[in-house]
This record gives sequence, C-alpha cells and structure tokens, in this order.
Amino acid sequence: MTAPETMVVAVDEVEELALEGLRWLTAAARETVGGGLAWTTRPSDDELNPRLYSGTAGIVPVLLEAWRHFGDDAYADTALRAARGLADSVDSVDDDSLYFGRTGMALVLRAVHDELGDTASGAAADRALELVRSRFDGTRWGELFELMGGNAGIGLGALVVGDPELAVLAMEPYLRTAEQTPAGVHWAHRTGIESRLHHISHGTLGIVLALARVGRATGRADLVELALTGAADIVARDEGGPEGFLVLHSTLQHRPDVVEPISYGWCHGPAGDAQVFRLLRDITADPVWSALADRCWHTVTRSGLPERVRPGFWDNNGRCCGTAGVLALACDRIAEQQDPYDFAHVLVTDLVARAIRDTDGARWSNLEHRSTPGDLEPCTGWAMGNAGIVRELLRFVRLSQGGDPRYAFAWPDQPPVPARSAIRHAGTDTGPTAPDADAP
Repeated sequence: MTAPETMVVAVDEVEELALEGLRWLTAAARETVGGGLAWTTRPSDDELNPRLYSGTAGIVPVLLEAWRHFGDDAYADTALRAARGLADSVDSVDDDSLYFGRTGMALVLRAVHDELGDTASGAAADRALELVRSRFDGTRWGELFELMGGNAGIGLGALVVGDPELAVLAMEPYLRTAEQTPAGVHWAHRTGIESRLHHISHGTLGIVLALARVGRATGRADLVELALTGAADIVARDEGGPEGFLVLHSTLQHRPDVVEPISYGWCHGPAGDAQVFRLLRDITADPVWSALADRCWHTVTRSGLPERVRPGFWDNNGRCCGTAGVLALACDRIAEQQDPYDFAHVLVTDLVARAIRDTDGARWSNLEHRSTPGDLEPCTGWAMGNAGIVRELLRFVRLSQGGDPRYAFAWPDQPPVPARSAIRHAGTDTGPTAPDADAP
C-alpha cells in the first residue's frame, strides 16, 4: 500500500489507531504461572520473549504510556501483570545486556516500581542487576561490546536504574580497548570481526552516548573525553556535508550480502546519530553538536522516506529500523526547537495508511523484499512491532494537543526534552512551510 503524500490525518484518528493498536497488543498477551503476563515476538510463536528489544520488557513502556495518556487503570493493571511475568524470568535469562537481557528487564521493573509503587518489581530489578554484576569477567559480559548487547548498554541501564558503580564498571573497559583511527577512536562491536560499525545500535556512536552520559553523571571526565574522541571519528567519516550528514553503515562493510551500506533510521543512520548529537549538545553546550543534529535531520527529510522508492528501501514501520524511530526524532525537534509539524505529519500519515485494521485491532506488517510473499507477520514489541509504534503515535497526539512532550518511560538512549515547552499545536499556524514537507 502506498501512503498518501499530502493528506494530513486528524489527531483524533491517530489516537483511535493507537487505541486499536493497544487492543491488538493486549489481546496477544499470554498468561504465565502465578498470574503474570508475557508476550511472544509474534503471535504465532511459542516461546515467550522477556527482552526490551522485541518482547515483554519493551511492551511495558507503552502500557505505562497508555495509562498516563488515557487515564485508564486497565493499562496499569496490565503493566503490573507484565512486570510479574518479567520478575519470574529474571533468573532464567542467559543474557545480561540492555536490549536483549537482564539490564533491560531491570530498567523496566524499576520503572514499574517508580510509576506504580510495586515493591515486588523493585526487588526483582535489584536482583536482576546483582546477577548482571556477578557475571562480569573484568572486561565484558559476552561476545557483543556495544549499546544493544554489550557493555555500553549495561552501563547506561545501570546508571538509569540507580547503580552508578556498576555503570562505571561497565564503561571503564572502553578506555583500554579503544582503537586509534586517523580522526579519533572506535571499537570492535563483537569479538573476532574485522568490520567496524559506526552508528548507535551496534557501533561507535552507541558507545559514545553511554560514555558521555555515564561520565557526566559520575564526574568521570576521562569517559566524557573518550566519548568526544569517538564522536570525532564518526564526524570525520561524514559523506553528506556540508548541509547534511551521512556515514556508511560500517567499514569494512559488515555482511554486504544482506546489509546495505547506507541507512537512514535510528539503528544505523542519521535519525539515531542525531540522538547522540543531542546528548553531546546537552553535556558540552557546544553548538557544533546542535548543528550536526540539524544536518542529520536535513539528510533524513530529503532521503525519500517513508516512501518505499525501491526494493529494500524503507521496508519497516518500526521504532528500531523504520518510520516510528524517525517520528521520535521529529517530535523531539517539535518540542525542543518548535519545528513545523510538516514531516511528522508525513510520517504519521504513512503509519496510518499502512496499518492493518480489523475487528482484532490494528497492527503493522513489515516487508521482506527478498521473499515472496514479502509481508511479514506483525510483531508485538518495541523494535519492529506495535509497542514501539503506538508509543510514538501517542506522543505525537499529545504534542499535537499542546501536552507534555515527555514520555511516561524515558528510553535510556533518547535524550529527554524539557518538561514543558511552548509547543505549537499541529493544527495552528507554523510559519513558512518547511522545505522537508516536499522532500522527494
């Protein structure tokens, strides 16, 4: 289905779509022993998935978002039952990372404790982090060594949960493992690999973000300085200047048979790069980082997304690799810089057009262009599914109505916006039309 290019969807229709997405998502939950709830990655799967990336831990944040947005205690009750299911999984997960293991679970359990006053969730979060601490080998926790699956994410998650000592323990190994480059430093994202990845999910910029945030919070200037040196390496790789910003996925190209050298989303492109530059702006007060974030946005809005202009280009609606992740940045810019809503409307209109809607609710199918049929089964979680998409739609609705731009649950690698800004409503005069509204 091709999304309309000029139609602006009414805010109440977007809110209704979010409700339908929540209905489908909550119906996909499975009951666990002891009265908890858990989700599989896809409804047809058998194995329960507790992870922040694609499972239960990533679904709880949208339940908290819905509870705060609609004031319906049913969402809080569902979040509490999901936390019970997560708590029961803490000891059985064989991964300690932020997105794929215990650190992410601890982060969400702590949020349920803080938001809903559930002491059992707080105790489970503490137990999860103690297990994480016990499994550290002095340098790392496993094969991965980046934000999603390695030290950077564990350090960032530990900081947010309230364990700065563990956060520093996780980040210090980057001081001795950094590899010098002509312009700065970078790291291998996993053991035994020649390619060096550059962006937020698995590459240098994800490590930069964690180093900067942990270093600033704990008074470790050496970690902040290392972060800036890593960022310098990435800035030197820019191929989109002087107005834009675009860096290859990796050098040497990682898995060239399946991974394209250029991407535009959160995980491996300028939509995620901009989030790192936003954080460095806040930490250093150096205007160069604001300018780089603006250049990232220039590139994103002129890339052609969210249209699927060729096979393999922009096949994903989700928060990690697709349209919802770009919408998150668009709303950050609306809240912080009073950006026009033009491109946010383009993104939301596309998500509305691509939704599958029936009596079961709403969900989204991503596309695999290398197979026939290419429509993939809808997913439940944050990365590729309803949880990540609905969370961003609800925030867009709130911004459009002049509400609080903050999330109910602050994602650890997305710098927060101010509590309240003088936000222009989506339907009001936004001044001259932004050029990105007509981007090809």
